[in-house]
Amino acid sequence: MVAADGSDQGGGWYFNVISKKVEHHDRSKSSDLLGPYPDEATARRALEITRERTEKADAEDAAWED
Repeated sequence: MVAADGSDQGGGWYFNVISKKVEHHDRSKSSDLLGPYPDEATARRALEITRERTEKADAEDAAWED
């Protein structure tokens, strides 16, 4: 659920790309967040997870183009 201020008030854990902090209940606006993640530890790895997914997608794109 998105509140009037643009923040997501649902469940889950999020990583704020601006503050570099994990958020759970009182969250920032959605455009600043990665997630939701199932737990705090996974949310702390958000940038690493995003990098891994991007590298995998890039490799799949390169293989498809060959």
